[in-house]
Amino acid sequence: KYEEIYPPDVGQFAYITDNTYKVGQILRMEHLILKVLSFDMAVPTAHLFVNKFSRMCKNSEESLHLSLFLAEVSMLDCDPFLRFLPSMIAASAVALANHTQGRVAWPSHMAESTGYTLEDLRECYVNLYRAFSRVHEPQQHAIRDKYKSSKWHGVSQLSPRPNFPW
Repeated sequence: KYEEIYPPDVGQFAYITDNTYKVGQILRMEHLILKVLSFDMAVPTAHLFVNKFSRMCKNSEESLHLSLFLAEVSMLDCDPFLRFLPSMIAASAVALANHTQGRVAWPSHMAESTGYTLEDLRECYVNLYRAFSRVHEPQQHAIRDKYKSSKWHGVSQLSPRPNFPW
């Protein structure tokens, strides 16, 4: 319900339960859950950090799209990416996008602003590089097809550089 653009009406939830629960009961339970969570339901995602870091780097729209693509690619592999914070995945995605496009991967002002040095990003960066290298495999087609369109500057058709920035 929280992430839906058009969330179902509470009456539909009651209907789904074959009216086992009444609308009032559902609303009370929803309120109780939200109260227990202190209404703290959202966490910052890699997508949010990619947008922020790309602005800080003054990246082009194409570079932003490549960074978003790389952050999405990380969601395909639970292992190794679950152990990294969303901000680290985003920083690695921005650094890899910058390096792929021939720019300084992680400028010094980014290290100062974010607290992440390129060395801090190394493990996540290398894993993201591997995932990016495998993006042309058949099972990766959904994200690849999405980012192939001109709306996204066709960034899924790019390949990573054969070297690392360190």
